[in-house]
Amino acid sequence: MESIKANVTKAIPVGAHIPTCDNSGAKVIKVFGVLRSKTVKGRYPAAGVGDIVMASVKKGRPDMRKQVVLAVIVRQRKEYRRVDGTRIKFEDNAAVVLKDNKGNPKGTILKGAIAKEASERWPAVAKLASIVV
Repeated sequence: MESIKANVTKAIPVGAHIPTCDNSGAKVIKVFGVLRSKTVKGRYPAAGVGDIVMASVKKGRPDMRKQVVLAVIVRQRKEYRRVDGTRIKFEDNAAVVLKDNKGNPKGTILKGAIAKEASERWPAVAKLASIVV
C-alpha cells in the first residue's frame, strides 16, 4: 500500500452507514474501525478515499449479514484537493468489500466511478473499475 498523492479530507467517521458498489452480497455496511488511523485522545477515527476500514454488514444477502468485513472507501461526498489544485467530490459515498487485507475485492463487478487515489493505492480494485476519476 503506497501513499496517496492528494490531501484527502477524512469525511466518513466511525459509525457511518456506507452503501457498497460491488456485487459481493453486502448492500450497506457500518464502519466500526479505520485501519492505520491515528487520532488524538477522544476523537473518533475517520476514513477518506483510499482508506481501509473494518465494517459490519447491515443489509445484504442473509449469509453476508452480521459479518465483519474489510472494505476500501472508493467515493466520498466531501470534496478534497488534489496536488494539481483541482478539487473533486462525488455524488455519494461508496465502498468495496475485500476478501483479504491484501486488497483483493470480493465482488467481480464495480458499479460507478472510483477515485484515482483509491485505484493507485489498491490496484486489484482498479482492475475491476469501469471508470476512474
